[in-house]
Amino acid sequence: MIQELKDGIGNMSKRGDQSKLWRSRTRSHVAPDEAPLESQLSEQSPWANLPPELLLDIIQRVEESETAWPARAVVVFCAAVCRSWREITKEIVKTPEQCGRLTFPISLKQPGPRESPIQCYIRRDRTSSTFLLFYGLVPSEGESDKLLLAARKVRRATCTDFVISLVADDFSRASNTYVGKLRSNFLGTKFTVYDSQSPCDSRIQSTARPRRRFHSKQVSPRLPACNYIIGTVTYELNVLRTRGPRRMHCILHSIPVSAIQEGGTAPTPSALPQSLDEQLSPLHSSKGKEPIVDTISPSIRATPVFSPGSREPLALKNKAPRWHEQLQCWCLNFKGRVTVASVKNFQLVAAVEPSHNVSPEEQEKVILQFGKIGKDIFTMDYRYPLSAFQAFAISLSCFDTKPACE
Repeated sequence: MIQELKDGIGNMSKRGDQSKLWRSRTRSHVAPDEAPLESQLSEQSPWANLPPELLLDIIQRVEESETAWPARAVVVFCAAVCRSWREITKEIVKTPEQCGRLTFPISLKQPGPRESPIQCYIRRDRTSSTFLLFYGLVPSEGESDKLLLAARKVRRATCTDFVISLVADDFSRASNTYVGKLRSNFLGTKFTVYDSQSPCDSRIQSTARPRRRFHSKQVSPRLPACNYIIGTVTYELNVLRTRGPRRMHCILHSIPVSAIQEGGTAPTPSALPQSLDEQLSPLHSSKGKEPIVDTISPSIRATPVFSPGSREPLALKNKAPRWHEQLQCWCLNFKGRVTVASVKNFQLVAAVEPSHNVSPEEQEKVILQFGKIGKDIFTMDYRYPLSAFQAFAISLSCFDTKPACE
């Protein structure tokens, strides 16, 4: 019965009528009512009329059996059948912090698990200046790895932008696949992380000058009109040209330092500001289109500050490496996840004071590690309280030239 359900959902997800309907929705000025879509799907499949008790049991079994991509797409397809299926599926599927799995697009903005990290890798394409984040240990031969996020590097006169998207063929800020960006200063020593949505339970200032960024045919009331500054990454200047790895310091304005204290919690958004969660399509990349890059003026006054009385933000710092006399290099224990020596390799841990009351075990936990394993292939492992988007943005800062820091 479960196999028949999966086959039925798989066939339903590939129907041309459904894709045409979705394309028409994305071009609309105002999002249409979803009732026609639900009624059409109800007529197409008898599964939409199942009793709630039976439906709950079926989706629970599917959720428990499909634990990895690409088979986990069946769980996403369950949420695309109709409204009742969607609500039950969203209730059953837990956040990455609770289950350690990435399912819906919103999970890329939610904190990772507390214990074991989520392991990913980044593939760099020098010709197109793009960076693709995949879910998995290392690249597989079948090219069936799950694409999580994509970024394109855009050099400007006074800064460098890394525009981050859910797909690899559309980097426009007017698109509903846009999730944020990373911007450097002129020297490439300081980077600002922008999110397309305001983090939960935090007081983050948006960019100082809200500007219209959509063409008249692309306006949707559910698309955000500004970016929110959620963090900064700073590289220490190496004025004396001393030997050693790059020194990083990250301030995450959207995560309070109390998140890593005993009983603390990190902000966990429940939905994206766009209509992606209503579509509930699996994380994927379409091909065949030329990348589109937003050409908005880069002049932004970035002054993210917490209002008086707000909570102290979480800070991250490099884990101190040790000098290996035989190898004559600085070494860190990446537990087999990094195999090539590179100035880009790093591990980040919490930078806390004794007054923060953070346990020594928590202070030693590597929250984010990044390193090289081959030509243009890098691993990225992250855990709570970082999200995949935040970890990816921090890792992208390594790909900008920093002669003053080396």
